[in-house]
Amino acid sequence: MIDALFNQPNYVVAKKALDGIALRHEAIASNIANLDTPGYKRMDLAPSFRAELDRACGSANPHQIDGLRPTLAPDPKAVSVGRDGNNVNLEQEMVALSKNSLAHTVESQLITGTLLRIKLAITSKQ
Repeated sequence: MIDALFNQPNYVVAKKALDGIALRHEAIASNIANLDTPGYKRMDLAPSFRAELDRACGSANPHQIDGLRPTLAPDPKAVSVGRDGNNVNLEQEMVALSKNSLAHTVESQLITGTLLRIKLAITSKQ
C-alpha cells in the first residue's frame, strides 16, 4: 500500500527532476571551477533529458519515468569568447546557478508537500 503512494506519477516526476537539477548543479560548479582552463567546454544537462522526461510524463507510467537517467553533455550553444577555446562565461553560470537553485526549491517543496500529506494521513486523529 505504501509503495502506491510513492509511485504516483507526480511524485516520481518531481524526484526525477531533482536528479536532473542535482546533476546540473554539479555541471555548473565544474564550469565555474574550469573558468580559466584552456580548451574547457561548458557542460550542462543533456537536452534530451527534458524531452524524455516530458514524454514519460505524458505516459503517466511511473516505471518509465523512474527509468530515466539524466546525463551531462557539452553545451552546443556556448560560444568561446577568448582565444584559448574555453567557452564558459561566469555571468551566465551565475544566472544558471540561480535558476537551478530556484528549480531545486520548487521541486523540493512539491516532494515535501506530498510527504506532509502522507504524514498527516498517518497521524490524523478523527
